Amino acid sequence: MTRRLNVQTILKKYGLRPKSSWSQNFLVDIEVLNQIARAARANERKVVELGAGFGALTARLARDASCLVAVERDRDLAGLLRQEFSKDSIVEILEADAAKLDWQELYQRLGEKPVVVGNLPYHIATPILFNLLGSRNILSHWVLMFQKEMAQRLVSKPGSRVYGVLSILVQRLVDVEIVCEVAPGSFFPAPKVRSQVVRFSPLPEPKVAVTNEAMFERVVKGTFNQRRKMIRNSLNSIFSRTSKIKIVDQALEMAGVEPTMRPEQLSILTFAKLADIFHDLEKGIDG
Repeated sequence: MTRRLNVQTILKKYGLRPKSSWSQNFLVDIEVLNQIARAARANERKVVELGAGFGALTARLARDASCLVAVERDRDLAGLLRQEFSKDSIVEILEADAAKLDWQELYQRLGEKPVVVGNLPYHIATPILFNLLGSRNILSHWVLMFQKEMAQRLVSKPGSRVYGVLSILVQRLVDVEIVCEVAPGSFFPAPKVRSQVVRFSPLPEPKVAVTNEAMFERVVKGTFNQRRKMIRNSLNSIFSRTSKIKIVDQALEMAGVEPTMRPEQLSILTFAKLADIFHDLEKGIDG
């Protein structure tokens, strides 16, 4: 039988209830909380928790961490957390928007690369993830909860029907692994979707180097915007300005890519090759 925390009693104590407009679904499954804490590997580390809610994961992480900054943007919940953790010297409550955190300031204040953990509303998960990716050099690693469909995109490989922009941009910079799956009944109130916990470990260097980051993103995003098209046709749409001199055909031949392939068949390395070739060819044209 699943062991659950009695969140209703805690919320009632403070006259609160979940705000559906904020997509608040509180994790109450004790075993899942333990799995997240184990994946965080916060032993005597400094931790930043995103979306602390009513403090269930906060309390679990505080057992392992040397210092814990619990971030919560809901003023009512932040007040609850201050009361519940008023006697816990290692827990700091930060009332702030997790999507707008200044990671450089936190890194300097904490004095080390923090571990980041979060159970966030799914509609803001992507911008927060890319904020973390942009700050990966000053973060240790992070463990986040996502809707299952998004988590599967994060870990998918070439050839998968869900392999795409998110898979490529994320996996180029960090190692990604699924920690566990979480059923709707593990939350209060229960959402309509299944969830998965994902662990991200920043790489010392990008998995594949590229000459120009903007060109790499342009090629990846442009081709997957038209993922049903053959790679030649989708690239022709992106480089229409220069297609009259057959830049796409030239680039595909140089990269060893068959024009009839679909975007989901190409590896990160192949996209990097294509982006570098297009960068060089366009420089030659503009020059």
